[in-house]
Amino acid sequence: MSTIFVDGILKGRVVFVTGGGTGITGGVARALAEAGANVALVSRSLEHLEPAAKAINEARVRSLSVSQGNSAENPSFGEAFAITADVRKPEDIEKAIAATVDRFGKIDIVVNGAAGNFLCKAEELSPNGFGTVVDIDLKGTFNVCRAAFDQLKQNRGQILNISATLHYLGTPMQLHVSAAKAGVDALTRNLAVEWGRYGIRVNAIAPGPIGDTEGMKRLVPEPIKEKLKQRIPLGRFGLIEDIENAAVFLCSDAANYINGAVLVVDGGHWLAANRLI
Repeated sequence: MSTIFVDGILKGRVVFVTGGGTGITGGVARALAEAGANVALVSRSLEHLEPAAKAINEARVRSLSVSQGNSAENPSFGEAFAITADVRKPEDIEKAIAATVDRFGKIDIVVNGAAGNFLCKAEELSPNGFGTVVDIDLKGTFNVCRAAFDQLKQNRGQILNISATLHYLGTPMQLHVSAAKAGVDALTRNLAVEWGRYGIRVNAIAPGPIGDTEGMKRLVPEPIKEKLKQRIPLGRFGLIEDIENAAVFLCSDAANYINGAVLVVDGGHWLAANRLI
């Protein structure tokens, strides 16, 4: 797979990725491995994690076979392994953090991508449904950040949270997710201020409509998609690759003075979304 970044830009880094088996975060995990980082893929089930880790490791082997001057001990493509953990359970995350350190020796970067979503009118949304999404998206993000703190402090590491733009304007049937992601943005900024003294950078990416995701297929009816696209100033849906590129940039030394940012990657959609024409 081609990349716009210099080969091995994240070589030597170790990344702990939640929700890293599929979708946007799965793409981010692949991109970070392609950039040279070793990645721990974390989710509640191995069903999607093991194929994702296998794909990364197979790509790593292929990269070794075509690279000149590379040895198996010094590859430019990172390694992956899968760990089961529920971000809602701090004890699970602590064990997964320890397993990652045992495997790779440290953790430099945390990517919080575990999330839950479904369409539901506010008046039909149960307390349990609301709480479940907040528990995964917001409390889960905190649990991972807190559990990884010692490693991040030791290695002057960084956190990258995957947020959203749903809460910038009122988004029907997405109250639960909007509330959770607004909390993720607040957590991002507060940790950037509190943990910056330890050399820890904390940023977020807020994807807009990303066309090649399961969420777009499942949550956005076909008749609405064309109208949605017309409201995007760049005239197209985003791709997972767009988020991957933003993630590699923010995790690289090119962004070493960026802290507390929520980088919107949406083609200008939210800026134009409330316009009538």
